[in-house]
Order: sequence, then C-alpha cells, then structure tokens
Amino acid sequence: MALLTGKLRLLVVAGACLIVAQALGAADAPTENQVQAVFLFNFSRFVEWPPQTFAAPSDPFVIGIVGTDPFGSRLDEAVHNEQINGHALTVRRYRNISELDNCQILFIDRSEIARLGQILSALDHHSTLTVSQADGAAQHGVMIQFATENNRIRLRINVDSARAAGLTISSKLLRPAEIIGADDKVER
Repeated sequence: MALLTGKLRLLVVAGACLIVAQALGAADAPTENQVQAVFLFNFSRFVEWPPQTFAAPSDPFVIGIVGTDPFGSRLDEAVHNEQINGHALTVRRYRNISELDNCQILFIDRSEIARLGQILSALDHHSTLTVSQADGAAQHGVMIQFATENNRIRLRINVDSARAAGLTISSKLLRPAEIIGADDKVER
C-alpha cells in the first residue's frame, strides 16, 4: 500500500510540476511529452491485469508505442530497472499493426488516428491497456486519453473498454479523470 501511495504521489507531483513550471515560464519545465511518459509508466501501477496475462513468470511487462514516438528516450529512462509484480518493464516500438504482440500497455500516437479502428480490432480479446493523446480517442474505444486543458493534462477514461479487456482500473486513477461510458462512444 505504501508503494501504491508513493507512486500516486509521483504521478500527482509530475502533473503539478508541469503546471507550476508552465505558470512560471521556467526554462527547465517538463514538457507535456515528459509528463505523459511518467503517466504512461505509472498506469502500470494503477491497473490490474488478469492472472493469465503472462505466460511465464519471466515474461516482461511491455509498454508498446505504435506510430510516431513522442517520448524519445524519456519513457525508456522512466522504466529503466523497474518491475511490476516481478516482471521487468520494457518499451517496444511498433511500425505496423501486424507487429503488435503481447504488450500490456499500448500507446497509440495521434499519427495513427486513421488506423485506430484497425489497431483496436487487432487488440480485441487481449488485455492491453490502450492510451492515446488523439482527440476523441476515448470516445472511439481507447481506454485512456490524454487531454490538455488550460495547460493541464487531464485523463479521459473509457471504463467500458477497459472492462471489456478484463482490466480493472484503480479508483485512485478514476477519481480525478473524466469517465467516458457507453453513451459517449462513437462507432468505429
């Protein structure tokens, strides 16, 4: 529980740093992409995957990126030497939908919005948390969407999509988020 509280604190501090730094115009302010990279890493702490997610205890916990990688080395640095329930975190970058394999979190860059339906279909029946910063992504079935409002990163969470994938999102992540449900969905 202390680890969970500590990670939640890190998530809140990262977001607060972005807001304060932008307000002060600091030169070393974390970029939106840096804050999103920290969020992406921390999602692994606030989502519960089904027990059958990993075929073997040595399988890595994979954060995948499809499309343009807005994070560069920031995400790799955030997950370096980190583990989730004994699984080493690793980052994989995918060029094609056909390359998508067993990843636990998939970031779908806005450059892939035209293929969003195909990507989500390829992940059907997989317990993969989908995340994007593309406008309207949560309404189209992505589980977590980064939305920037008044220089703040806000989360839009599609709980129906997460539930359909067998994922349980912590109430600590849901509380500050805008919840998108079945009534808000747009057909793909």
